[in-house]
Amino acid sequence: MTMMGLLHSVALSIQFLLLFSSSLFTNCLTLNDSTTTHHHECHQHESNALLSFKQSFFISKSASYNTFSYPKTVSWIPTTDCCSWDGIECDELTGHVISIDLSSSLLYGSMDANSTLFSLVHLQCLDLSDNDFNHSQIPARIGHLSQLRHLNLSQFGETTLSVIKRLHLKESTLRSLIQNSTRLEQLRLNFVTISSSLPHTLTNLTSLQILSFWQCELHGEFPIGIFSLANLTYLNFAENQNLQGTLPASIGNLTNLAHLILEDNVFHGEIPRSLFGLENLVTLDLFSNFFEGRLALDMFLKLKMLNVLDLSFNKLSLFSQNRDVNVTILPPIQWLGLSGCNLNGEIPTWIMNLTALNCLGLSRNNLQGEIPYFFFKLENLTILDLIHNILEGQIELDMLSKLQKLTILSLGGGNKLYFLEGKNTSNVTIPSQIQMLDLSSCNLVRFPNFIQHLQELTHLYISDNSIKTIPSWLWNKTTLESLEISNNLLMGEISPSICNLQSLIYLDLSSNYLVGMIPSCLGSFSQSLQYLSLAGNKLTGNIPQTYVKGNALQWIDFSSNKLYGQLPRALVNCRMLEFLDVRHNHFNDSFTFWLGSLPKLKVVSLRDNQFHGAIMCPLKYTFPQLQIIDLSQNGFSTKLTSEIIMCFKSMIISNKRQLDFKDEIYLSWNVFINIDLLSFSMFNKGVVMDYLGGQYLHHMVAIDLSCNEISGEIPDTMGSLNGLVVLNLSNNMFSGTIPSSFGKLSNLEVLDLSLNDLSGNIPQQLTGLTFLDFFNVSFNNLSGPIPENGQLSTFDENSFKGNKDLCGIRLLKKCEDHPKLPLQKPDGDQDSESGSFFELYWMVIVIGYGGGLVAGLALGNAFAVDVFRLLKKIF
Repeated sequence: MTMMGLLHSVALSIQFLLLFSSSLFTNCLTLNDSTTTHHHECHQHESNALLSFKQSFFISKSASYNTFSYPKTVSWIPTTDCCSWDGIECDELTGHVISIDLSSSLLYGSMDANSTLFSLVHLQCLDLSDNDFNHSQIPARIGHLSQLRHLNLSQFGETTLSVIKRLHLKESTLRSLIQNSTRLEQLRLNFVTISSSLPHTLTNLTSLQILSFWQCELHGEFPIGIFSLANLTYLNFAENQNLQGTLPASIGNLTNLAHLILEDNVFHGEIPRSLFGLENLVTLDLFSNFFEGRLALDMFLKLKMLNVLDLSFNKLSLFSQNRDVNVTILPPIQWLGLSGCNLNGEIPTWIMNLTALNCLGLSRNNLQGEIPYFFFKLENLTILDLIHNILEGQIELDMLSKLQKLTILSLGGGNKLYFLEGKNTSNVTIPSQIQMLDLSSCNLVRFPNFIQHLQELTHLYISDNSIKTIPSWLWNKTTLESLEISNNLLMGEISPSICNLQSLIYLDLSSNYLVGMIPSCLGSFSQSLQYLSLAGNKLTGNIPQTYVKGNALQWIDFSSNKLYGQLPRALVNCRMLEFLDVRHNHFNDSFTFWLGSLPKLKVVSLRDNQFHGAIMCPLKYTFPQLQIIDLSQNGFSTKLTSEIIMCFKSMIISNKRQLDFKDEIYLSWNVFINIDLLSFSMFNKGVVMDYLGGQYLHHMVAIDLSCNEISGEIPDTMGSLNGLVVLNLSNNMFSGTIPSSFGKLSNLEVLDLSLNDLSGNIPQQLTGLTFLDFFNVSFNNLSGPIPENGQLSTFDENSFKGNKDLCGIRLLKKCEDHPKLPLQKPDGDQDSESGSFFELYWMVIVIGYGGGLVAGLALGNAFAVDVFRLLKKIF
């Protein structure tokens, strides 16, 4: 669990609620200045157009998130004047419809390309926000509405609330809209999928006051001219992730700017000093970008209206305090996010002057010393996040009792705090509305009893302590959505009562001493469970055999237990599954080819079990998104076929940096899990290596078939899997030659073919693998010269030993007496044109070659294990 994701999502939730509560975000306002009655009734063709639009949608209670939503179109009756209908406004002189406000109207259905709504060319205001248009496309005809001043097509229900069924907007349609609707003052397309760069023509909309493209999958360079639109009051491009740019000094000219929200993008460079002169600024949210430079406290003194300040997770360095700054005149900040801002020393004392503060995020810094007592006098605090610092000292329950508005408390993760509940807690009034509690690494030896009385608790993280038992009252907390008790001393069996927690989305009991069987209900007790980890215990028996259709499981980790039997075929009901790890158990089964029907499965580890037989892959089981498969240390046998290899065709990619696994697993969950904190291990470079999420899910494409009994030739088609980063076929019975097609594996960093029965020469084509960081063909029957140029020249004799007919500069056996060998093309045909040959004499290669997985990782004496396995095969 990461507090970063939690605070981020909570921040978005608060911003979302502002959309309904702030006057800045009122729906289409009355556009006429006069309050007199209409002089003209609605035109019949416009009335018909509205009725036709109404009939293309259903009313659904789940289509809108706003609790005040209601079906406005119910009042649209053909026998009445459409200008009197709910959400409709007409021009008093002409009778034309000029405003449509159907926000939060419970509309469900698809937007039709020929929708009559877009024939209303006199429209000045159109608000269709907070409805469910079921992934449909915004019609190109919207570009014909040249009179538009206000347009809001935002799709609400962000990731902390529900799954968004996004509208889609083509780049060409956006460009047409911008080109024709030159009078736009408000343009809001939050959660509309655009997936393109921003048109630079946006800078021509000189009347713009509100511009909001929150989470639209935008990419490319941000048009710098937008910062010159003098009328801007609100600018929001949050969570586009691939949107990049800098803040120009000209931003200081936006004297009306009240809200600047650029969180979770790739903006970089220094924050211009001119920004700190924007006296009307209320929100400055630059969370999770690449801004750099040093900021001093006195730079913020002119921002007298500043209410929200979030600079978290950039490359900034902040002075904790300026001695000559009058901290009593700081802005009235209520939301302060300074996580990951390189803060050192003790917690800054100027924070005590922020008496209106309700959210404080200081995680992932280098703050030391005790938590200052003034924190517990900030009576308006609702969120306090201090994880991953070097804080120490005691935290007593009665100290928290002073924070009666607290809803989120996070103290653990890297600190050296001692949480003391006290002997007499009956007189302590705790903030019972706490929803999220993180007491990880707080030196707990038992569950604090006060947790029993937190009636609204939804997220509990209590990992890395010394807790031995789970109290029975925990299974009655049916509001729990996240429960993490990993890395404790839990003993005994998992209570079947755990399945009372039917709201669970995230469950982690890994790295304890739990025994007995996994409760059978865990596969079917909850439609909401997405993350399930019981790894690193002493569990026995079969894993749950029933997985209900429509379940939400994305991550299953049963690794490092004593489980046995077969993998249940009912796992095919886990259509959302992306990660399955059952390594280090005693499963006895054939190859689970049926997992190939799961549309989102990316990582499979069956390592170190008793799986056996042929690795087969019927045509309909294609593993469409597979990225990592680890079948090592099992009993798989027979041959690999080309058909099997082509079942892994998802490993054929044009760019290894464009993998489909994103940071947003925690964004797609109602819990806040940072995928970069999740680990996975593989046998790599001769040793078992652990990878963090960011290392393997964004980079790793791997096949590990080592330590099995697979025979026959290595299929030449394996060379087509050009996305491979790791290929380990060691300790099998492969025969024949090394395919020259391996020279096409241009992203390969690890190639291990050791301990097989391979013969022939090492293909010259392998010298072109410039990222190759680990190479091992030892203990085979290879012969001839080791190619002396390219990356292969950088490996020592351990990579080649145990091949008696192999020679070269890396071995004691030189190649003076060996004939020259022709260079083979990647397709195996001899190059008749060049007729080039290996040189007879070896030369010392001094050119360095780049690449590699993780610099500085030592291999250790891994070959001792290889030799032992070789002797086992011989005897």
